[in-house]
Amino acid sequence: MSNALAAEKSPYLRQHADNPVAWLPWGEAAFAKARAEQKPIFLSIGYSTCHWCHVMAHESFEDEATAALLNEHFVSIKVDREERPDVDRVYMAYVQAMTGRGGWPMSVWLTPELKPFFGGTYFPPEDKAATGRANFPAVLRAIAKGWADEREKLVGEADRVIGTLRDYHDGQAARGGPAGDLHEEAGAACERAFLQLYEGFDPEHGGFGGAPKFPRASNINFLFRVAVIQGVESETGREAIKMACETLRHMGGGGIRDHVGGGFHRYSVDEAWFVPHFEKMLYDQAQIAVNYLDAYLFSGDERLAWVAAETLDWTLRDLGAPGGGFYSALDADSRPHDGGPGAKALEGAFYVWTHRELSVVLSPETAALVADHFGLEADGNVPASLDPHGEMAGRNVLRQVRSLAQTAAARGLTTEATAEVLAAALMRLRTARAERPAPHRDEKIVTAWNGLMLTALARAATSPAACLADKRGGYLAAAVRTAEFVERELFDAERGVLYRAWLDGRGESEGFAEDYAFLIAGLLDLYEATWDARWLRWADRLQATMDARFWDEAGGGYFTAPADDANIVLRLKDDHDGAEPAASSVAASNLARLAGIFRVDTSAADGRAERARRTVLALRGQWMQTPQALPELLAGLERVLSDPEQVVLAGDPASADFQALAAALRAKPGARRTVLAATDDVWLRERAPWLRDFTTVSGKAAAYVCEGRTCRPPVTDPAGL
Repeated sequence: MSNALAAEKSPYLRQHADNPVAWLPWGEAAFAKARAEQKPIFLSIGYSTCHWCHVMAHESFEDEATAALLNEHFVSIKVDREERPDVDRVYMAYVQAMTGRGGWPMSVWLTPELKPFFGGTYFPPEDKAATGRANFPAVLRAIAKGWADEREKLVGEADRVIGTLRDYHDGQAARGGPAGDLHEEAGAACERAFLQLYEGFDPEHGGFGGAPKFPRASNINFLFRVAVIQGVESETGREAIKMACETLRHMGGGGIRDHVGGGFHRYSVDEAWFVPHFEKMLYDQAQIAVNYLDAYLFSGDERLAWVAAETLDWTLRDLGAPGGGFYSALDADSRPHDGGPGAKALEGAFYVWTHRELSVVLSPETAALVADHFGLEADGNVPASLDPHGEMAGRNVLRQVRSLAQTAAARGLTTEATAEVLAAALMRLRTARAERPAPHRDEKIVTAWNGLMLTALARAATSPAACLADKRGGYLAAAVRTAEFVERELFDAERGVLYRAWLDGRGESEGFAEDYAFLIAGLLDLYEATWDARWLRWADRLQATMDARFWDEAGGGYFTAPADDANIVLRLKDDHDGAEPAASSVAASNLARLAGIFRVDTSAADGRAERARRTVLALRGQWMQTPQALPELLAGLERVLSDPEQVVLAGDPASADFQALAAALRAKPGARRTVLAATDDVWLRERAPWLRDFTTVSGKAAAYVCEGRTCRPPVTDPAGL
């Protein structure tokens, strides 16, 4: 018999609808039950493509005896962290503070007033001596006994912890010490962050630190901005570009990249980007694609631009929704194609290959070439140390072990001929793989992640890389479809409010700070790709809503959740650029961009430039003490602390001379400037009246380069620009 989760939209919640646990969704009904019965709450947070969430579900939540313990002693609540990042952040902050680590599934015990008093992540069904993890039933019995015998002590501890966390976050800015010159402090923080990346760089495999390795896009963004600020030919600039590009080259050759289908897996369990955790997330594809597009600009290496294109093409093909927008993720686990309909789902089953499977799909000669190039072995290439559950025994993960030139030379072929053979072979493998049981796809369309994809598609549509020439129009059309989907399905135009997610209709949760920040950034990028002021107009309106709902008037910066939710016991500001950047990190750059466009008076209390500065100051304690936690914010300081730089293009955006000037601006990396089109759009001319002064020259499109409020004479020749 199904529990209360059967009526929910979330794929993650529905995955637990048939558990014997009497799950309830997060909401007043669950809270009222806990208060009425005076039971503690067991809160379980995860997401639908989370491998260890599946493991704990099979081991514990599907077990009748464990479910009986939960149902007798607790009110059990399930939360999808992707739908409710505000709930997730509160209790993750608690778990990390108490245990020193975090992750999903997250398991937290709360008072009926929603205050945490015990927590952790994954709990096994039996004691694990190697990890020191107690078994889940024993933990449940101990907490139930503690609640019965020492409830006041547990409630007091919950009150103390919440107070401590609130004091810590309220004092965030002050932890940087007495304020000095902001430019000098920011420069010192950037230098320390760069040095930490330099010292942690892995010269053999790329990336930073050891296993496991995550593709943290904000680190790459930061390194590229360091190169621009220091000068791409300076010693620091060259080193920054080297670290970023070498990391991306190793990622592109490693098993973390899906060489057959395209796209990137979540992370690698080893230091060499070899054996991945096979989950694929939309936010990774978007940010990694931008990294590769930037890497092309700094290196001129078309292969890097091609990886970006392949990543976006996979995302369009496998995560693109028919009505516009993009789904959230693909699971790591799937049923083995050779195991029968009742076989247990295994991690990576969709992606790995036996040597025999290769020979069935490809001719002997081609199979041998593919095996040599990608390091496939007859007995499998995954060592037991990287496969603790034995799920990939005898199977292979494709990773490039030879360069194209080496593979060609070994067979006496040209690189062009070898590339054609490999491309055809990979296409045949993709066709064969499509017959396998596919991983679960989470078909939620999340506003924030679609904002990240807007940026990636807009950047690809304007990239100068030759290999993207035939794809730019398709990317731009996809970007427009995505923006129109979000506007149509996830935006309340009357109230000016975004919603968090869509799945067969709009979800109940209104958007969070990251939804606004990421979408605004994407719309600003889409404007610069299309010159259509409707995207600028919408970004401006969304920023006003974000300011009204999330701005901290007292301390500056943005809370992740609005003030009107009484069930959020701790209102936080995200202060870490992790798998996704912090909302305030992106918002600071957005504000600076908007201020430069509309030339808002920086002395005004509601000025966008002043809000950008106060956002940076709000997180000052974090970036002063641990600058490596906020590389995306540091990368945006260039916009926030400098006079705004703009290039205004006058003329018809569809004309060849206008497009030539725009292409010249996009050809090389440079200062973070805003590019505007001085068109006849009525709204833009009213909102930014200073643009009325810019006109064509003798009928030719003209570019005006401006810094602060001073503009140089117009240029009509791309070379001169």
